[in-house]
Amino acid sequence: MIVVRVVQTDDLDALVALAQETGPGLTSFKPDRNALAARIARSRRTLEDNASPHEQGYLFVMEDTASGDVAGVCGIETAVGLDQPFYNYRVSTVVHASQDLGIWTLMRALNISHDLTGYAEVCSLFLSPRYRAGGVGGLLSRSRFMFIAQFRERFPQRVCAEMRGHFDAQGSSPFWRAVGSHFYQIDFNAADYLSSHGRKSFLAELMPRFPVYVELLPQEAQDCVGLTHSDTLPARKMLEVEGLRYENHVDIFDAGPVLECHIEDLRTVRESVVVPVEIGTARTAPDAPSNASTDARPGARSDAPRSLVSNTSLHDFRVGMVTGVVEHGAFRLTPEAAAALRVTTGDPVRVMPTAHAPKHKQG
Repeated sequence: MIVVRVVQTDDLDALVALAQETGPGLTSFKPDRNALAARIARSRRTLEDNASPHEQGYLFVMEDTASGDVAGVCGIETAVGLDQPFYNYRVSTVVHASQDLGIWTLMRALNISHDLTGYAEVCSLFLSPRYRAGGVGGLLSRSRFMFIAQFRERFPQRVCAEMRGHFDAQGSSPFWRAVGSHFYQIDFNAADYLSSHGRKSFLAELMPRFPVYVELLPQEAQDCVGLTHSDTLPARKMLEVEGLRYENHVDIFDAGPVLECHIEDLRTVRESVVVPVEIGTARTAPDAPSNASTDARPGARSDAPRSLVSNTSLHDFRVGMVTGVVEHGAFRLTPEAAAALRVTTGDPVRVMPTAHAPKHKQG
């Protein structure tokens, strides 16, 4: 079964190997052994309530329990910008008008912003290409919201997510070439490395002091503002289904969009329920095949109703995608799924259906 669980110290080697598969632009998950070890340690301290507010964060891994393979990673930062500044550009609209000439124009301006300070951030989402099928990406992304829903008191009022921006066929950011490279005098990867390792003072020292007018940039750079990398579009769509929206903040390096919302508006927070577990043959809908898959994995059948199901343990949090829905005030798990989620009969589990109710055709 495929499960997402809190990271353990002995996951380090697997995470280093997984990070080798990433490309430029994923700032928060780099193939740096020391940085990953520190990230794991910070997550464990947070779970044990031994982390100061500015450093609190959680890291999760996706594991194929059949093989032990670590296939993905995702994270949550509890409150960004409390220690190191959390910079973005705020995209505003500037009006230029002349009644005498009958000219009226709208222009976009990029203003350095700290607006998102104190937000929780969902981040570090990466799934190995070997597992990008069968609903696995949805499980990985939404597992973080299952955790937030279960431990709501550990998070602030709002949450954000930075989307990877557009890169050209050569793996270069047109926005960085047009803006950042002129102010910072280093290449994108060097700036990305410094920022991801907490060395952010250069941002404040060298960043633009005045608004950047988007329409003065080359067209390819203009087109990047708020544009999501093609590889990140599926992740963006899942976040938008969850309730996050683009509200005119973009990344200062590649101009990728930042999505945000109130945590109380997250679909999983609003709609998931906690019910007791029953152990037995998984229930399916009356017209569903009896051999419907009971977990998310590449090639799994998707014609039976499925739900995200997590245990309620902070220190051993686990979530998987299994066949079935809540019935008669309980959720039935197969013995194998119960073992993977480390629950037994009568234990509470949080359940979230993976799809909205079917839409009726218009007559």
